[in-house]
Parts: sequence; C-alpha cells; structure tokens
Amino acid sequence: MLASMELAKKEGADIVELCIGSMSFSHISEIEHLFTLRTLPSIVSFRPKSLTNRCTKNFQQTGLQIFKRAVELNIEFIEIDLQGCTAEFIYELRRERSNTKIIINNCVNTGIFTRENLSELIINIQSIGADVVKLDINVNSITDVAPIFHMLTHCQVPIIAKAMGERGLISQLLGPKYGASMIWATLGAKHVPGLPSLVSIKQVYKLHYVNPDTKIFGVVSNPVSHSKGPLLHNPAFRHTDYNGIYVPLLVDDIKEFFRVYSCNDFAGFSVGIPHKEAALRCCDEVDPLALSIGAVNTIVRRSSDGKLIGYNTDCEACITAIEDAFRERYITNGQTSAVSPIAGKLLVLVGAGGAARAIAFGARNRGARVVIFNRNFERAKALAIAVSGEALPYECLNEFQPEKGMILANASSVGMEPNIDQSPVSKVALKSYELVFDAVYTPRNTRLLQEAEEVGATVVSGVEMFVRQALSQFKLFTNGLAPTGFMRKTVLEQF
Repeated sequence: MLASMELAKKEGADIVELCIGSMSFSHISEIEHLFTLRTLPSIVSFRPKSLTNRCTKNFQQTGLQIFKRAVELNIEFIEIDLQGCTAEFIYELRRERSNTKIIINNCVNTGIFTRENLSELIINIQSIGADVVKLDINVNSITDVAPIFHMLTHCQVPIIAKAMGERGLISQLLGPKYGASMIWATLGAKHVPGLPSLVSIKQVYKLHYVNPDTKIFGVVSNPVSHSKGPLLHNPAFRHTDYNGIYVPLLVDDIKEFFRVYSCNDFAGFSVGIPHKEAALRCCDEVDPLALSIGAVNTIVRRSSDGKLIGYNTDCEACITAIEDAFRERYITNGQTSAVSPIAGKLLVLVGAGGAARAIAFGARNRGARVVIFNRNFERAKALAIAVSGEALPYECLNEFQPEKGMILANASSVGMEPNIDQSPVSKVALKSYELVFDAVYTPRNTRLLQEAEEVGATVVSGVEMFVRQALSQFKLFTNGLAPTGFMRKTVLEQF
C-alpha cells in the first residue's frame, strides 16, 4: 500500500483512499504504522471483503478501532458506509475533537432514480452527521448521469458522486465543472469501468483547468474506448486557450442522449460507430453535403438557439487522403494532372455504414466507379443505388478481380482492436489493388495495410483520415482555425 501511495504521488494524485478492509493485518498497530508513514493526504475506509462479514460484531469493533485511531492521528478523512452507520457511531468518533472529516457513503443500486430521491438520500445522510456525502451510483445508460450533474450543481453540502460502469465515466471527467468535491481515478495500468486513469486526468484531460464555464465536447459512439479523439482535441483546446473538454460518450440511444443533454454546455460532438446515420435524424439542420451522404460525423450546437447542426467531415478527409497519396506517387514518377487521380478508377468499398457512405459519395463526385461489398447485402445495394454504383455479395470479395490498379477502401470495423489479426481481404487478392485505404486507425498499421504494403500497394492509414476530419471538426467546434501543425504533431506522438 505504501508503494502504491508513492506511485500515486508520482502520477499526481492529491489524495488517496486507504482501503484497510483489503489488507491482512494481525494487530491495529500495523495500521497505525501505515498511517504514520503515509506520504499523501488520505481517506481511510474499512469495508468487508464479503457482505456477510459486515454485520459481525468483530468486524464492527475492528472498524471502530481503525476509525478512532485515524481520528486521533488527524487523518484528513474517514469514509463510513451508510449501512450500519448511526448517529451514535458518529458521535463516538467526534468525541476525539479531531480535524478529521467524515464521509458517509451509500451505493445506489437502482438503475432508475430521480433528482428528488437523490435529494432525499443526501438529506438523510447529512442528518446522521456527514461532513461529505459520497454516492456510488450504478447506471444503465449515460443519460442516468444527468440527475447527478443537477445534484452536484444545486447541493449545499460537499458531494462526491461516482456513476459506476463505462457509461458513467463522464461523472468523473465532468465532475469538476458541476462542483464535485473530489473525483476518483485508477492507478497505473489498473482498469475500473467508469473511472479514468490518474495519468489521463493529469496529462490528457487536465481537469484542473475545468470550471463551470468549460464547454463540453465528445465522441458519441458504441464502443467508444478505442477513440483517440480525447488525445487530440484536449491538447488542441489547451494550445489555443479554448475553454473546452473533449470526452468519450458511450451512447446506446442517440435520440435519447440528445433529448437529455440539451443545454448549451454540451456544445459539439463527433459521431462514431454505429450512430452516423441515426445522428442525421437528430439534427435540426444538416449541411447539404452531409444530407446528400445521409450521415453526419460532426454535430455543433448553435449557441444562439440551441439547435443541432450536422456536418460530414469524413468525406473530404478520406478522399483527399487517397488523392494526395496518389499524387505523391505520380510526382515521384514524374506525372502531374489537374484532374482527380481517382477519376475513372474502380473503387472497391467494404462496408455500408456512415463512414462508407461518405467515401462512396466522395468517390462518385470525383468520377470513380464504386463497387460495394457488405455483410448486409440489402444495405450495400441501397448505397450502390444512391451513388450509381454496384453491390456484390460479401462472400465474393476475394474473388473480385476484374482489373488491375483498383482502389480498396475498408470502411468496416474488421481489423479494429481487439481483433487485430483480422482483415477483410486476403493477401493474395490484394495484388489487384494499386492503393489500399483502411478507415480503422486502432491499430495504426492494421493487418490489411501490412499485407497490402507487402504486395506492393500504396497504403493510406485511417490515422490520416482521422486527423483531417478532426481538423475540420475543431474548426466547427471553436468557430475558428484549427492549429494544423500542432494537431498533426500530436497525432504522430500519440498514435
């Protein structure tokens, strides 16, 4: 525990929780020794390893001993669970006249709760004698976190709120904006659903800059943990002195998400898998290019009236990345042309979702012929009709080799972490392609790109598309110019 405390100090923690219940000790003197050797302000908690131990007399007596000793030694905080905590128990601890503050914690297991019953719970906990109220709330949806933000903003007592699970992550990342007295984080490589790492808090999100005026941006996706958006947008906000934070938003129902988070503080969104088409229907206004594509990857809330405006920055990002790769190749060979280098070429597209639609429309507008393969053939056929292209069964992809010099664009999730050993096309079939683009950017060098390069094709990473669309998004988010050089440098360093 002392070693972990040193690591926490090194990573930048302000305070640590000492979970005494997780330790094995034979005598209270061992705990006293720990208290005297601590190197950071601390919260002392004592929870049983199993619920059956909570009610035993021996456990309660041990807990009282530990808390009394912590109070005597002026430990900054002790944390007591509401179950079994009485006003008499608190009175016994306060007799020591210490500076120690008492946190009373309660776990809210119900998935459906309201502002009203949270308020009642807080009043009940405060009446027992809590200096600080702590709530661990199990949430079923990211929209369940909204009442927590309301509670933090309006409560008159110090509140610590943790929304448990991946969908509750924003309760910690946005806690400082709404007045949370503390936020929790994990140490080192440990992963706890719903908690950010201490390193990410200090180095990526820089939560010490967050205040009530901070504008909220984020990536709306499912899954979302693979997104590199926070690694790019947050440093760019700091670099430009823009008061914003960019967070991962694990969203199941995008329509309900926008209904709940409708205030101007939630100012802009990147839209990822699988919401790009559904997001268009959530917008009040849609840019003509995005409307023609039928998908948006960027939404900005107009501050004057709160309306959601949808854009598609994927289209130009992908097509220009492919065009520039061709131009670089042609310049090397002494060839130049004012016409798009993909005009007249056959582009084989894998996927039929939002990103695929952007690529298909962009390629058609540049004069390419488009053939679409997707596991859901009906979706492939609908997209093919929209771009005057052709749809073929997914099973025929490896055998489709009508000509040499084709372009392959993978807009599916095949090959994305954690399934990095997968590729949508066999290595043998890749010999028919002059250029291969993969929209997947985690990992940066997918198996598809590795094998394409091995057979002599020009390859374009999804990272290139990512940074180009992110630059366009940042301009829309901030209503200004994006720091192009800085953002490109950040991508090269972080990815």
